[in-house]
Order: sequence, then C-alpha cells, then structure tokens
Amino acid sequence: MAVTAAALLLSGSQAALAAPAGKPSVSIMLDGYPLSFPSEPVIVNSTNMVPFRAIAEALRITVVWDPGKRTITATKTVKGKMKKVVLQLNSKQAIVNGTAVALQAAPINQAGNTLVPLAFFSSQFGAGVAWNGATKVVTIQSPIEDIYTMAYYAMSSFKERAYIDSLDAVSFGWSRISKEGELIFDGIDFYWPQAAGEITPESIVANAAAKGTDPYFMVFGTDGSGEVTKLLGDANLSAKTIDTIVRTTQEKGFKGVAIDFEGLGLTGDRKLAQQQFTGFIQQLHAKTKPLGLKISLALHPLNGAYHGYDYKELAKVADELVIMAYHYEDGESPEPMNRVDEGIRLALKEVKKEQLLLGISFGSENAQTVNDKIGLAKRYGLKGVALWRLGLIGDAAYQEMKRTIELE
Repeated sequence: MAVTAAALLLSGSQAALAAPAGKPSVSIMLDGYPLSFPSEPVIVNSTNMVPFRAIAEALRITVVWDPGKRTITATKTVKGKMKKVVLQLNSKQAIVNGTAVALQAAPINQAGNTLVPLAFFSSQFGAGVAWNGATKVVTIQSPIEDIYTMAYYAMSSFKERAYIDSLDAVSFGWSRISKEGELIFDGIDFYWPQAAGEITPESIVANAAAKGTDPYFMVFGTDGSGEVTKLLGDANLSAKTIDTIVRTTQEKGFKGVAIDFEGLGLTGDRKLAQQQFTGFIQQLHAKTKPLGLKISLALHPLNGAYHGYDYKELAKVADELVIMAYHYEDGESPEPMNRVDEGIRLALKEVKKEQLLLGISFGSENAQTVNDKIGLAKRYGLKGVALWRLGLIGDAAYQEMKRTIELE
C-alpha cells in the first residue's frame, strides 16, 4: 500500500484523539478555514501527530515519497533559502539540510497515510501551530509568503499611494465606458485625475514602474444600462476603443491593460455575452501582444450572479484572471469563506492556478478577515491576490497582511 506523505506534530497534549466511526472528532483549521485530511490525528507518547500531505500541499511544500527507502522528503523555499527535510518512517531522526535533528516521535503509517510531528514541522517551515484540547482543534497559521500582489488605484486611492512601492502591480482606473458605449476619461468615479501640484498621474505611473511595480491601464465598464453590451456588439466601436486603449497604454508608460467589464450575463443570451466579450479580448490581445503589453481581466466569480464570462477561453489570451469573489451577500460584510472557496475551485476547473488571482474587496473585508481570504489563495497555490482598492485598505489591515505575505 502506498504511503501518501507525512504529517505534523504538536506536543504537550495528553488528550486522547481516538475518533469514533464516521466524522473525525478532530478538526484542522488552516488560516481560519477548515482543511480536510485523510487520517485522524493520534497521540504518540504525549505527542500530537496529524496527517501531512494535505497540510503540506496547502502550505505549498513539495513532498516526495520514496517507497524503497520509506522516506519523505519535504522541500520549500523559506526566506529565500531552500529548506530540505528528510523524514523516515519509524525513525526518530530527521535530516534537515544535511544535519541530523532529533524528533520527539517517529513518523508512522496510519491507514496508508504518514503522520509526523507538527511542532518540528512548523519550526522548520515557519507555520504557526496550536492545539486546543477542549475543542479538539488544530490551528495552523501559514508562514509569510512572497506571492504576487496587485492593487487597484481609483477614486480616493491617492491617500494610500505610499503602498504602491510594496506591490507587484497596480491597475489605475482612470477611464470608463460611457452610456453610449464609448471609452471616456472624464466620467464619474473612473476618470483621469488632475495633477496635485508636482504630482501628476503620469509621474505616479512612472515612479511605480521605476521602483519595480508594474502599472496597468484599467478600463472600467458596467452593463447596468447596457453600455458594455453596446460596445461589444458594435464592431466599429470595439475597434476604436481597442485602438484608444492601446495608444493610451503606450503613451502613458503603462506595462499592461486591465479590463473590468462588469454585469455581463445576468439576463438574456449568456452564451452570446460570453462570445462577444471573449472576441473583444481576443482582438485586444492581437494588438497588445506584439507590443509586449500584458492583459489582466477582473471577472465575476463562476458561482456569482453574472455568467457572461468564459474563463477557459479568456485564459488563452489573457495573462491573468482576477476572481472577484465578493458581493455574494450585502457587499459590506466579510464574504462567506465557503462561497469564496467554491469560487476558487470552480475557476481552477477552467484555468491553471498560475493565471489566477483572488480578488479581495476592502469594501467587505477588514483587518480581522483579510488574511483568511489570502490564506485561501495561498492554499490553492494561486498566482496571488488582487486588492480592491487603495484608499480602503487602512494601516491596520496593511499591517495584518504583512503577517502572511511579503510587502516590502
């Protein structure tokens, strides 16, 4: 029988973890959300042993099982350095980067799964762990990760422009689609801003690029009055808009284009809406690819109300897709984790994880909830997160995010 992988350990608990038939009596919470696991944790010589592979994969640790040697090799880059841990079944000695380290308990096989000591594992890979004997809950906080982080700059974002330097990319929402289906720069909310003394929109973009943050030219549109549908259904208007987008992107020094066309496919011919939007992005791609410009798309989630977005086809021409996993309920309360989780899993059926960003809205999230959402992006190995928006984040949430992702 193949052993799937290792587990983790938390010492100090004397409580028995024997589970009755059926639902396990112990739960594992990773970044505030339950993690399924294949084998019940157990106590070995007062050491809490929990199954490893599910946790390791959720923490983006590479695990290799050698059935001949009965060893588990776990590797991960920690703070820029590769950490390699080799564990062997029934041996209380581990090898960490070539050095022998004693374990409180040897890894064991349970029902085809390997269990290893959690505390040792966390100390090597930086995860925070805790055990609550009363509730039988293992709590794991994922370590700080260097993941791709984008934010949107629009409306009242100027006051948080200092955060730009810590981000990988910023999408500047300084244009929109008018009610006539035309691209404009003087609309409501989304418009090209006026200069503030020596600080101009162009200088903000140039400074971002100079300091390593990729600036994107964002075009916003909502189909509340059918304006996006009008644009997409008119070949001449689409061609004119695409030419203006590309010309503006080049002239203003942007590195890519971010398209946020919202509200497609709520009613009417959803398949037609998908085809028209995909066709527009294909035409945009044909213009941007020769120029080396990237395309980022903000899309409603597949478990939301709007179904005018073909994730699979769009992923063929866009560099990244942002899952706007919010507004499931009132748009003001923290988004339900199960709905966000479902939105990610549905997207992963259509698009490879390396192209997906989890959209997180600070209209909904706060300093207490944002890391739970970031934890889901890390758990599934997504490319990163996209934050809506600068101006809404606040210092408390920014400091909390620094506990789970690198923002320097």
